[in-house]
Amino acid sequence: MKISPSDDVLIPYPVILGLWVLFLSLSGCIIISPSKKRRITKKMKFSIDHKSPVPLHIQAEELLRNLIKDPEYATKSLPNEVDMAKQLAISRSTLRQALNKLVYEGLLIRKKGIGTKVAVGAVSSKASNWLSFSQEMQARGIPIKNFELHISWVFPDEKLAHFFHIGTDKKILKLERVRGKAEGPFVYFISYFHPRIALTGDEDFKRPLYDILADHSFIATLSKEEISAKGADKFIAEKLNIEIGSPLLFRKRFVFDQGDRPIEYNLGYYLSDSFVYSVESRRNV
Repeated sequence: MKISPSDDVLIPYPVILGLWVLFLSLSGCIIISPSKKRRITKKMKFSIDHKSPVPLHIQAEELLRNLIKDPEYATKSLPNEVDMAKQLAISRSTLRQALNKLVYEGLLIRKKGIGTKVAVGAVSSKASNWLSFSQEMQARGIPIKNFELHISWVFPDEKLAHFFHIGTDKKILKLERVRGKAEGPFVYFISYFHPRIALTGDEDFKRPLYDILADHSFIATLSKEEISAKGADKFIAEKLNIEIGSPLLFRKRFVFDQGDRPIEYNLGYYLSDSFVYSVESRRNV
């Protein structure tokens, strides 16, 4: 029987679907099942913008912070570094910068042979994190005022040169800050920075210091400190508006990056009645 164009023809739905699948297959198109769509959508969110002015390691860090909040990873390891780096189209060293910062903050735990996991309670608690002075005061709800801020370039003495593993003929950035509450200053800081950080002196040093270093791809991960008591000399007394000989808490802080390289040599002079230094130690049994 011949079928003219005007005749009504009822073609079963399975036949239409089969012909449509055959057409797509022959034309090179790919059909994605519903479950496959869900997996691809998830991967599409796991990406960074390579055209953004925001540094790649900062974008990776923000992505990981969001990933930590995902219940899917609350009880299992994150994807391994190789897979994540490939998916984000970044180097493993760039990804490791972001991972190291979150490990340092206590949000992630890295174990050899197991991988990187989300720390229990990481989202809600940062009480044990090592913070910069600005971050710590902010966490305590104490508004901080900068009374003085000075930047200069100086030649390091033998002690500084030895700490930074550089010669005494190479200038380094020196940052001096007098900080305190509205009623008056209570701490005088002096910081020296390794020249490899490439600070220009034009940075906004009113921001948290370790955020600035992170912008230059240096993550402060280790601090070694020496604490002692001393009396204020004439210079420090003038800085803190106190009498010569007034008791001070003197702290030296030696800061290292994720590669255990020295990045900051810091001296802090605190009014003894305005600062309590607490140390928490935990013994592994």
